[in-house]
Amino acid sequence: MKSWLSLLQFLAIASLLLAFWFLLAGEAGARGQVPSPDAGKPENPEFYLSPTNGLGSWIWSDKTFNQQYCRLWNSFVVPDFSRVVKARLVLTADNEFTLYLDGRELGRGDEWRELFVFDLTQVLTPGKHIVAIKAFNSSSFAGVILGLHVDLADGRILEVKSDASWRIVPAGVKHWEMETEKRIDWPEATVMAPLGGSPWWTRPENINVMSVPQPIKVLFWQTGWFQITLLSLCGAVIVLSLWLMAQLTRHQKEHRLLRQERARIAREIHDDIGSRMTQLVLHGEVAQSGPPAGSQTQQQLIQICEEARGLLSTMDEILWAVNPRRDTLRDFAAYVCNYAEEFLEPTPIQCLFEVDPEMLSAVFTLPVRRSLLMAIKETLNNAVKHSAATELRLQIQWHGPQLVVVVQDNGQGFDPATIRSGRNGLANMAQRLAELGGRCLVTSQPGRGCRVEFSIPLRQPRRPLLAWIWHPRRVLEPSKQPDGAQYQQPVQKHDPTQC
Repeated sequence: MKSWLSLLQFLAIASLLLAFWFLLAGEAGARGQVPSPDAGKPENPEFYLSPTNGLGSWIWSDKTFNQQYCRLWNSFVVPDFSRVVKARLVLTADNEFTLYLDGRELGRGDEWRELFVFDLTQVLTPGKHIVAIKAFNSSSFAGVILGLHVDLADGRILEVKSDASWRIVPAGVKHWEMETEKRIDWPEATVMAPLGGSPWWTRPENINVMSVPQPIKVLFWQTGWFQITLLSLCGAVIVLSLWLMAQLTRHQKEHRLLRQERARIAREIHDDIGSRMTQLVLHGEVAQSGPPAGSQTQQQLIQICEEARGLLSTMDEILWAVNPRRDTLRDFAAYVCNYAEEFLEPTPIQCLFEVDPEMLSAVFTLPVRRSLLMAIKETLNNAVKHSAATELRLQIQWHGPQLVVVVQDNGQGFDPATIRSGRNGLANMAQRLAELGGRCLVTSQPGRGCRVEFSIPLRQPRRPLLAWIWHPRRVLEPSKQPDGAQYQQPVQKHDPTQC
């Protein structure tokens, strides 16, 4: 559950960062359009034989004064399914102008005696378009003159001229150059004079060919469908992450309640059943002094006391398994070593332990440690009954992502090929480990002892992400110890032969 939650959170963050990067890349690409290499170069002189063809009249607002700004707006439509063959826009203003097409600034001019020519062939597409002009009058007369000539592939011609159909946008209107519809409070433009009318020229003094504007490239990540899809995907990932977080919270609550219930059961077993079994043993020992020595009744009482002590030992093991405070790998290793020491104490077998000194406090769940403990007990029991060994070595180590427990003796050994299936609990041990996703490997030869290896895949605790930031050397540096150096030297825990 945690791994899925981490993966989904990563996907959500990555999706948001990717969307943000796409938007920035698209905006930077739109701002960084490279002009055509032919921009600003004069075309065929025949193109300028009649530069005033198609021009309209000089227009302005109804009032004229010095230091005046005038905003003019108009729209036109290129028919659907039509291809623009040639589109030329010519204009000038007394005294300055800024030209916009569909909200995009195309260029500026500041000399009313000259004409400014824009080739719009590459930027005009079928559909509605907006032409907006922001003009400035420094003093005296004021006016704007414009002519747009569009040749379509089907032979039709579209013309837009400066006339009374233009609208004057009042001051204070924001984003007026991108408005797609005219407003009723926008007055019509006033025709100041026809082409060639006083006080303006009949023919311009110069023709300025402006840089050819490049078409606005809409990349796929700038399209509406892509952005909506990406936002929907991000939303779905976030919703799924929140749902998994709720499931994880509920799972943690259930796990906490289960641990509390296990702790309660362990306390009741210890306080109630344990105390009663202890009293039963004490009563049995007191009752042994009553019957004559060697009588059948006394022997039965002795047997009852022994059985009760055995039950107390078994109950201690059950309490250890049920108690949630013992659900760690370190506690498991300590318990196994103590059990092996007590189990081998009355035997002539010397027990040596090799336990990883840095045994982690990783969670070792009840089913895993219970099954592994039963397999180890079966191995110790077989060693005592069949090996005739004088030394037994118990190893508990980490090998990569696996926990490896090795029980090895120096006994008489056996030939595994001669052992019938099911003998000595080998089948039970193999089955227990297989149910845990591990394996049991038995290696033995006559006269060379027996080696039983249990390996179980375990998930080591994750290193916090901040550890890579605050302690990179500690995380990234490999271990400087050679292979096997992390193991302790064999420590002799019990040697009954020296007693």
